[in-house]
Amino acid sequence: MSDRSPEAVSLRRRLYRRIQMALLATLVLLLILLLLFLVRFYRPFGKGPAGPPVNPSPFTETWTEHPVLLLGLGDSVTAGFGVSAPYGYVARLAENPPDDWEDMKGICLKRVLPNLEVMNAAVSGSTSLQHVNYFDTRLPDSFGEQFGLVVMTTGGNDLIHNYGRTPPKEGAMYGATLEEATEWIARFRSRLDEIITRINAKFPAGCLIFLADIYDPTDGVGDAASVFLPRWPDGVAILAQYNQCIKECTEKHNNVFFVPLHDSFLGHGTHCSEPWRPHYCYSDPTYWFGVNIEDPNLRGFDATRRIFLNEIVKQRATLMSLEIKKMQ
Repeated sequence: MSDRSPEAVSLRRRLYRRIQMALLATLVLLLILLLLFLVRFYRPFGKGPAGPPVNPSPFTETWTEHPVLLLGLGDSVTAGFGVSAPYGYVARLAENPPDDWEDMKGICLKRVLPNLEVMNAAVSGSTSLQHVNYFDTRLPDSFGEQFGLVVMTTGGNDLIHNYGRTPPKEGAMYGATLEEATEWIARFRSRLDEIITRINAKFPAGCLIFLADIYDPTDGVGDAASVFLPRWPDGVAILAQYNQCIKECTEKHNNVFFVPLHDSFLGHGTHCSEPWRPHYCYSDPTYWFGVNIEDPNLRGFDATRRIFLNEIVKQRATLMSLEIKKMQ
């Protein structure tokens, strides 16, 4: 049969069509896979302010001229890991960075506490077990006449370490079952009380302690694969128990106040771009976490600053009463 015979030409045409169909099917499959990948892993960071608004009116008058210490304690969230010094939430509580958002300009603690000093003793990577002990090594015996504003994040590293690479244990319980973690959770509850007792002992002039709960980078879904970690079926349940301990601690001590990072960050984790999720944030469907998953990104730290600041504002009457006592 000649290459130019009608049969050969027809055969080549059928072959070309099959090749074209195969290429088209491959292209469609690749596009579907790309779409699935984008839906699964696309996490827009967004631009502009993040987090709740802060009412500017409480920042128009001095709260007290009494010496006040803003003290950061805990882990990398408070240490400001992943961002330059002016953009961690502790630094931003005290003072606006030069390029702060317009809605936050002049809304900072130094505006209302003229004798404010800042000390950030938080340690990246530290656990609650270490937080009990580092008061003796990282803090002075007493802060004297300074009144304390203490901001703290603790417990997150207890949960996420060692990322499933080692068998779960207290202080590095990733992968544990809820049954395994029960005793560790009970000790965390007791440890929080000891931490509060030690903080109070450092401030003979008194202090207010703002204790944040632990956020969930999976937006409550609990799919560890979305943060590129091994499966952890009981992870969300154990996180809920840890956060319950934190909430109970704030209810037990009258100078300890709850900071709701967990609920505030829902909708800004690995499923932020999926509108069918229950925590999807229509006003700001963006990712607030850094590349290491554990810590906020730049906008996440902005949100964290606002969440803490709103809780501090609620307690400003205590600070204003210091001025009244001084005048008496």
